[in-house]
Order: sequence, then C-alpha cells, then structure tokens
Amino acid sequence: MKNRVWPVAAALMAVIIIGTAGYTIIEGWPVFDSLFMTVITVGTVGYGETHPLSTAGRVFTIFLIAGGLGIVAYAFSMFTAMIVEGEIKQALRRRKMEKQIANFRNHYIVCGAGPTGRAICEELYKTGRPFVVIEKDQQHAKRLESHGYLVVLDDAMEDEALKKAGIEHAYGVFCALGSDRDNAFVSLSARGLNPKIKIVGEQVDEGVREKLLRSGTDAVVNPRFIGGLRMASEMIRPAAVGFMDAMIRGQTEGTYRIEEIEILPGSILENKPVKNIKTCVSPDTLALAVRNAKAVYEINPSPERLLKAGETVVVLANSEKIQKLDLK
Repeated sequence: MKNRVWPVAAALMAVIIIGTAGYTIIEGWPVFDSLFMTVITVGTVGYGETHPLSTAGRVFTIFLIAGGLGIVAYAFSMFTAMIVEGEIKQALRRRKMEKQIANFRNHYIVCGAGPTGRAICEELYKTGRPFVVIEKDQQHAKRLESHGYLVVLDDAMEDEALKKAGIEHAYGVFCALGSDRDNAFVSLSARGLNPKIKIVGEQVDEGVREKLLRSGTDAVVNPRFIGGLRMASEMIRPAAVGFMDAMIRGQTEGTYRIEEIEILPGSILENKPVKNIKTCVSPDTLALAVRNAKAVYEINPSPERLLKAGETVVVLANSEKIQKLDLK
C-alpha cells in the first residue's frame, strides 16, 4: 500500500508547490494567497480568483488545472479502491497487530505455516499461549490472520523478521520451514539474537539431527518418526490413543493437556507434598511424574512426596488453569 500511496502523495505535493510558487512569481502574491488559489483551483471548489489574474496568470492556471485535476482524480480513485478492497482496514489492523507484538513477553515464535507450523499454531491457540507466526506467503498469512493469529509477513530467515516478531523478549522459537537447511539457518539467527531462547526444530531428512543440534537447536522433532509411532499406537493401544485424541481435539470437557509445573525457590509448593497440587490448581489435576534436578523421572509419585526447588511436576490438568497459576 505504501508503494501506491507515496508516489501519488508526492505528485500532489509537487502540484501544490509548483502552483504556489507559480502564482507567487507570476502575480507577486503573498505565499498564503498563492497556496489558497492553488488548492481551490486543483480541488475545483470554485470560490473564484483570490486576486485578479493577469494573462500570464490565467495561462498558468490553465496548465495547473490540466495537470492537477488528473492527479487529484487518480488519487481519489486510488483511495476509493483501497477502501473498497479493504487495504486501509487491513493496514490499520496490521498496525494494531504490530503494537500487540511489541508488548509481548515470554511468547512463542512459529517460523513457517506449513502443515507442521499450522499444527503448532492450533495447539498454542487452544492452550492460550501467546505466539506470533512468521510467514512470507501473503495468501497463507491472510488465512492465518482469519483464524485470529498474529502474523509477521516476512521471511523468517531474515533477522529483521525475527526482530519484528519480538525475538529479544520471546520464550521459544519453532523452526518449521520444511527445509533442514532453512531451519538450521533460522536456529543460528535466533540464537544470535537471543542466546537464552529455547529452539525446537523440525527434522525433514534423515541423518541431519546432529547438525540441527549443532546449529543451536535445543530439541529436534522428526514428524515422520512421530507419525510412525502414532500408527503403531493406533494398532496396539487404540483406547489410549483415542483418549489423547479426544483431549487434543477438544472433545473433553475443558482444554486438558499434559502440562508441567516448575517448583521455584520460595514457591508455595516448595517442601510441600504432591497432593497439595490439587489444592493449588484444581481437584481434577493428576500428578503423573516428578523430574528432579538430575532430569530423572519418578513416575506416579506418592501424594505424600515432598517437592523440592528445581524439580518439575508433570501433570494432567486444565491448560487455562495452568496458564493462570501463580505459585510465587
């Protein structure tokens, strides 16, 4: 839209400057009178001449009308077309979106809106996590915006795109561009812009896992491998898979997910038994495991087990309640 507006605005400004200068030089009028005469002439208001015109002034006015009216008519038609096509509304919405992104803290950035990226967005949206999508395809970006997602229309491989998405204040980045080379490049860029950020990357081809990890990616996911496990599970444990499906697809009462609760120093859960989680979150919260500081998991912990700072509790709980949880 800027590429359409600026040339027309520059042409209008040039007409006004030329008209003002022309009347000032030819007729010797004050600058304000010359400006007023130019505006009413180009705008075809018909107020009449500001001062009597000489022959040279009338000739100049003829050329000013001929040139100015064409530019004014084109400008009005262009603005009308932008209003009808919704470009102005879209520009205002994008401006509002940019302000929202600028205020984000500890959010997630999804690079790429392919099949993997869209699945990530859907899960983040369902569980109430703030996120921004970077997508360079305009049609894909419009579809994402129609779902209520915040979108940066740019190439995720550019540092400027990551900065627009708030990389400096983000918690994590998903590299889902569909190419291992592109995902590795984005991982390197993200790590350089925010050394503390967590990065999860998609593995497309076999044998590149170690390369992606060396590029700065914290975790690598192979959708084909996960898909194979899922197919096997559908065959040998259909009830368990059906339960997970019902939970993820929102077919249960409330948005339930397997979440985690980190026990921070000074937390109200520090040195308290596992059963207190039901009191802090909700009675229907289930503690599935506790991970200690050495990353060792204790499955199905005793309700009387005391929680220590630095440990993480894996729970089955309502995601909305987990997001609102404040254990400080």
